[in-house]
Amino acid sequence: MKEKKGKLFGTDGIRGTANVYPMIPDVVLKVGQALGYLLMRQNPDQSPGTIKVVIGKDTRLSGYMLEQALASGLNSMGVHVQLVGPLPTPGIGFLVRNMRAAAGVVISASHNQFQDNGIKIFGSDGFKLSDEMEKEIERLVLDEDLNKHLPSSTGIGRSKRIDDAQGRYIVYVKNSFPLEYTLDHLRIVLDTAHGAAYKVAPAVFSELGAEVIQLGNQPNGTNINDKVGALYPAKLAEAVVQYRADVGISLDGDADRLILVDEKGQVMNGDHILGICALHMKKKGTLKNNTLVVTQMSNFGLEKKMKEAGITVVKTNVGDKYVVEEMRRGGYNLGGEQSGHIIFLDHTTTGDACVAALNVLSVMKQTGVRLSELNRIIEDVPQVLINCRVKKKEELDGLPGYKNLLQKIEALLGTEGRIFVRFSGTEPLVRVLVEGPDQKQITTLAEEMAQYLERQLGV
Repeated sequence: MKEKKGKLFGTDGIRGTANVYPMIPDVVLKVGQALGYLLMRQNPDQSPGTIKVVIGKDTRLSGYMLEQALASGLNSMGVHVQLVGPLPTPGIGFLVRNMRAAAGVVISASHNQFQDNGIKIFGSDGFKLSDEMEKEIERLVLDEDLNKHLPSSTGIGRSKRIDDAQGRYIVYVKNSFPLEYTLDHLRIVLDTAHGAAYKVAPAVFSELGAEVIQLGNQPNGTNINDKVGALYPAKLAEAVVQYRADVGISLDGDADRLILVDEKGQVMNGDHILGICALHMKKKGTLKNNTLVVTQMSNFGLEKKMKEAGITVVKTNVGDKYVVEEMRRGGYNLGGEQSGHIIFLDHTTTGDACVAALNVLSVMKQTGVRLSELNRIIEDVPQVLINCRVKKKEELDGLPGYKNLLQKIEALLGTEGRIFVRFSGTEPLVRVLVEGPDQKQITTLAEEMAQYLERQLGV
């Protein structure tokens, strides 16, 4: 394994193809050992058997293999493990606090296809680990002989399954919806992407009174995100119109991302969801510091509407982790990404699709306004996003001619548009986003930059 040493953590934990480095059992076991060692070191006064870690997963075939490897690594360091099975990523953030655990781990590759898998780690506060903690785990896995830190045979931890975790999470999510309202007489088409929320999400909405029509609710280990879920809302849109539903709700594989469809079949991304909720919260006086936190990928149309309403927009790097960090730093309670990660920090510690959906449904119930009318509140500026597959990730400014091309495009766009280029933190992609009033122009400019990057970095 020495020749394969390299960075483990990306922008959202560790991710890669299952059974290919680093998502192989011996590396995952060492990640468990490294986490366990750090937890034991941080809690030297804890009596044996009191340090525990909650492990959840989505429905991928490789989840069984990686769950056992991770639990074995933690047990070998004296940490007790509580296995909760398939549960949304935000559910682990909740359970870590609810069960007074030292940490929580989600085994999931989120919106990726089933061949991939990943590891996301939460601290005892329910928030994702800091970059510093991730770097220390990485150092221990790659550079340290963890076996020398193993306790005696009497200090080994044990694992057990927690049967009521799903019920706990369902109640927790429902508590984000106002007690004085129900979802009676509301018809919802729900797409759970054959993923982690295939059981809990239908229960949340139906227990509140909605009629729920389900899509993507038959996971078999290999069909997660397969032309279903938040990245593929077309079938959901068709179903909403076909069943004359009031709303379509689409989740990704680990249910931390939400895309909505209004009753007319129009798809609504995270920008529209954030805009609707921010305006309603400001009107009610619950939007802390009258501020919304978004990323560089959000549409200028959202920013424009927020400023008109007297709402400050703060932008961060792409990644819900960075949105949450800025929200905590500034004392804000609403933030998210265009991709559908929506964070209501008064209730949850990370993006939660079910909580976000209930907040939009709450706006509909409280205002009596249909979703299509709410959808029209945010007017998007034309935007083109092109994903280019790359075989290597190099410093963009160091590529020959990159700076000149970037400056040329920026000059052509002027003050009415922008270009934003970045590498994906979870996939071998470079993303090119161009925004401006002229659809033809921004398409041409985005294609020009994409073709250049494919020549320089492409497979």
